[in-house]
Amino acid sequence: MKKSILVVISCFTILIGCQSKTEQKETYKKETTQVSIASPEKAPKKETANATTILAKKEVPILCYHNIREFSNTASGDIKTYTVKPAVFSAQMKALADAGYHTILPNQLYEYLVHDGPLPDKPVMITFDDTREEQYTIGAAEMKKYGFKGVFFVMTVSINRPKYLSKEQIKDLSDSGNVIAAHTWDHHMVTKYSGDDWNIQLNKPKTKLEEIIGKPVTYFAYPFGLWNPSVIPEIKKSGYQMAFILSTKRDSNDPLYTIRRIIVSGTWTADGMLKAIESSFNKP
Repeated sequence: MKKSILVVISCFTILIGCQSKTEQKETYKKETTQVSIASPEKAPKKETANATTILAKKEVPILCYHNIREFSNTASGDIKTYTVKPAVFSAQMKALADAGYHTILPNQLYEYLVHDGPLPDKPVMITFDDTREEQYTIGAAEMKKYGFKGVFFVMTVSINRPKYLSKEQIKDLSDSGNVIAAHTWDHHMVTKYSGDDWNIQLNKPKTKLEEIIGKPVTYFAYPFGLWNPSVIPEIKKSGYQMAFILSTKRDSNDPLYTIRRIIVSGTWTADGMLKAIESSFNKP
């Protein structure tokens, strides 16, 4: 009799244990199923500004430097226009820092113009054209003192030539947080292109620079700042996101491909440069 009772109790215990395990498995399955079907929240889609909205935005000051070297008082007008003495360049960078300016790069400008992205107080962009070596040895070195970053528009025909940037210097500029951008192969005016010129002047330089720095090259500067509306589709087709002119009027249909800059003249003092920023980029 005792044995029979023990057998019944044992069977009952095993049955309860099996039911408990079954319930645990079912609960686990339900929880797993619920987790697996949960869909992640989608990020809100950014609104894209049209040309009218972009043109209505306050312009960001953009400076354009070429040569940074000494010149005499009897130098030609072109030399004085396109050349800034090293000591003056140094004073200009200090003046920007003392005035509270913060450098931005093209991706920040794009986000500001297209998606209303944030900018630091008193933004400014510092750009360099024509691949001169002193832009690395003097320009980048001076900017580094103030935590500034710049944009270097490179003519690929001049890479590794005497007094021009080397591949190693271009790569170092990029690795240091500056932006490398295209300035054609040989500074031939975009308005004169035909046939294979588009490939030689736009596509090949882009590819070469990307091979050097290992990053996409998506910004372009027109030689001499010259452009016309018919060239913009070709710039877009070549994979450039924005293009930079000089101080002429922007295109009403494609303002992203006519971003204004001012050339920093060799006749300007540091204070003169600050005044030029205010007078040239004072639109609301």
